[in-house]
Order: sequence, then structure tokens, then C-alpha cells
Amino acid sequence: MGSAFAAQPNRLTPRERAEGWRLLFDGQTSNGWLEVTGKPFPANCWTVENGCLKAIPRKDGFQDIRTVETFREFELQFDWMLNADGNSGVKYIVQKVDEWVNKEGRQARARGLEFQLADNHNPDAASDESRAAGSLYSVIAPVPKIAPRIGAFNHSRLVVRSGVVEHWLNGTRVVRFEIAAPEVQKHLRELRKDDREILLESPVSLQNHSSETWFRNVKIRTLPPAKRP
Repeated sequence: MGSAFAAQPNRLTPRERAEGWRLLFDGQTSNGWLEVTGKPFPANCWTVENGCLKAIPRKDGFQDIRTVETFREFELQFDWMLNADGNSGVKYIVQKVDEWVNKEGRQARARGLEFQLADNHNPDAASDESRAAGSLYSVIAPVPKIAPRIGAFNHSRLVVRSGVVEHWLNGTRVVRFEIAAPEVQKHLRELRKDDREILLESPVSLQNHSSETWFRNVKIRTLPPAKRP
């Protein structure tokens, strides 16, 4: 009975509830999610399909989405699926949002640290080890480098606690870094594009990178600061 309950997508087990987990996606509606700009959920380029939040490729504009809530110290888990050559990401510690119009319509993107989700054969992901699946996009390559399952769900875990971040892919930790590390601070500063204080609390954003992408079992729990030895 317990195993069957745990296997159902977008459901929490009694143990998870006791551990403080909450669903960010109920599997049926877009409740709790907005366009990354704060406008209503962009139904033109995102939908709820078969218990998943799904990014839809468009030729007339597409936007990222974000949680209504903001988070600082947290553990996030989610399942994701891409087709061959797909590319997406989950962004956190978001510094700003860009919005513009080009020949492909209105675009809106979160500018934050990115947990890269990609088929490693995608041209962008293959161009640099720091752009492979599981990486801190364009900053830190995953070690070990793991090829995600294509056309099937992968499981990811993101931990942000006491200034340390971990990326996990299908049960293996592939990235660990300190937010204060010079290369990370440099990247955050480049994302901010100004001299204001780096933000450490933000929504979580799911990227629409013009690839069909499915997300489910998106759950989070806030964490107390880690105890120092």
C-alpha cells in the first residue's frame, strides 16, 4: 500500500509530509506558478499535460515560468523529461528578469544560477563541459558527467543551504560549490548587470528553451542553516 502510494506522481507520502516536503505543482493545474515576469501563467507556451507541467516550443514568443513563492535555504526535487537534442533548465538565486521582443515574438527569461537540463548531444550542451546535464550552466561542469535518459523521466535534486549548493542527477551528486566562490560571484554579477547587492532569495524558475520539456513531482522543503563544526 505504501509503495503504491509513493509511486503515484505528484503525491507526497506520509513520511515526506513529516519531513516538511510540499508540492509546488499539484499535477492538475498551474496554481502556484506565474510567468517569470509576474504576469499570469503563460498558457500560450506552457500547459498541464498528463500530470506534468510542459513547456511548448513556439515561433511567436515563449516565456519562462516561476513559483509565486520565494526561497533561500531549501531542498528541491523534481522529475524531468526531454526529447532528443532537448535543452531546458531550472533557475534559482535569480538576479533579474529580462523581457524583450524579437522576430520570434515576446520573450521573458529568468537570469539566475541554472541547473542545466539537456540531452548531452544538444549542440549547446556539447559545446562545453560546463553546459552538460547537471552542470551549473556555463560555470561548473558535472563530475561525474552523466548522460540523462532521453524520452524518459530523470530525477534531480537541488540543495541550497548555508551558502553551499549541490546538484544531484539520478541519485549521484554531480556539482557542489560555495556561492561565495569567485567564479560563482563573477557569474552572479554578470547576471545582475549592476552594482547592487547580490540577491540570495528568489523564486524557482522553469525554463522554456524552445524544447518540449516535462516536469512532475516538483516538491520542496525549507532547510534550517547547517550546523558549523
